[in-house]
Amino acid sequence: MSSHAHSATVTVTGHLMDTGILARILDDVLEYGGDYRIENLDLGRQHEDASRALVEVSAEDAELLDRILMRVQIHGANPVDPGTALTRPAPSDGVFPDDFYSTTNLETLVRLDREWLRVRQPEMDCGLVVSDEDGQVVVATVPVSDVRAGDAVVCGAHGVRVELPPQAPRGEEDDFGFMSSAVSSEKPQALLVRQIAERMREVKAEGKRILWVGGPAVVHTGASPAMVRLVRAGFVDVLFAGNALATHDIESALFGTSLGVDLAKGSGVPHGHEHHIRAINTIRAAGSIQAAVDSGVLTGGVMHAMVEAGKPFVLVGSVRDDGPLPDVYTDVIEGQRAMRAQLPDVGFAIMVATMLHSIATGNLLPASIPLVSVDINPATVTKLADRGSAQAMGIITDIGLFLEQLARELAPE
Repeated sequence: MSSHAHSATVTVTGHLMDTGILARILDDVLEYGGDYRIENLDLGRQHEDASRALVEVSAEDAELLDRILMRVQIHGANPVDPGTALTRPAPSDGVFPDDFYSTTNLETLVRLDREWLRVRQPEMDCGLVVSDEDGQVVVATVPVSDVRAGDAVVCGAHGVRVELPPQAPRGEEDDFGFMSSAVSSEKPQALLVRQIAERMREVKAEGKRILWVGGPAVVHTGASPAMVRLVRAGFVDVLFAGNALATHDIESALFGTSLGVDLAKGSGVPHGHEHHIRAINTIRAAGSIQAAVDSGVLTGGVMHAMVEAGKPFVLVGSVRDDGPLPDVYTDVIEGQRAMRAQLPDVGFAIMVATMLHSIATGNLLPASIPLVSVDINPATVTKLADRGSAQAMGIITDIGLFLEQLARELAPE
């Protein structure tokens, strides 16, 4: 028995052994300076059966115990006796109370009095703010930058529970399910592309939106025409990117080059190194990408297709950007807000050839939204998962080949 003064019992259900969930929970308890005792472990008798564990978690003080309980919730472990939530007012704008509940990206519920309320748009690394909306109490995730003095912030781990995304019974997963294994470059790409295409069709049939996150390699690899076909076919509902993708896409449309390289011949052209900044200058003179399309200055490319299709895009910049284009958010907090505003009704996310934007978007997405990352670098998918986007599934391949195959499936010429 633990000698620690404070303890709570948590329960977790699922395929605990073969997924390693139980081991990760126990490791996290020890890493945070606590201790544990397994009170009960009910292993499923059949291969498809779920298992259930009861684990007593203990710590030297109540504050540390709360931190441990918050931590193990990322694995779906909830207190058996959750109690009711405690709220404290935010002490000032942009500051949570010291003991605020730090959120996961899992579906989250908060109990106020006797009623459990589902949290709106789960997002990791935020706080939970309780407010009144049209006479009804609502709970929403709020980033620390957006909390305001006096907001009622949920504090401690009491009265909060999370739900893991539903799992299909073992042996009954759909064809897409096997992609959740460790990322590898040896998976049959043609099959994966067909499965992604089928999932996209299902998402559209359900009335949900498809979110794309793209890097400039979409242009560098010559995949822009395939991407344009996907936009026109209705399989790109919103696009997140940086200054680079839009700049080089517009450079390609205006000058036929990307990074000064002729996309048709694969060779440099005289003064080609100037083309990207001249492209930026052309759009800045027009006022915006939309204005450049409307005036006939920009007549092709991915950004042109997005404008023509009436689909939103959010471009968020960085300190390394040239220009930037007038549409680019240079305040990253405003950029985050613009990205969050596009997440409702997203049912599928696909991230292609961009590590930083993929991780940033993964941090904003609920775990319930399927997420596919396509990159030539395996580290991109690994880092996504390491930073909490456990739903991320990966394809390691050249983005140009991938987009062309996907366009053949969804938008044959």
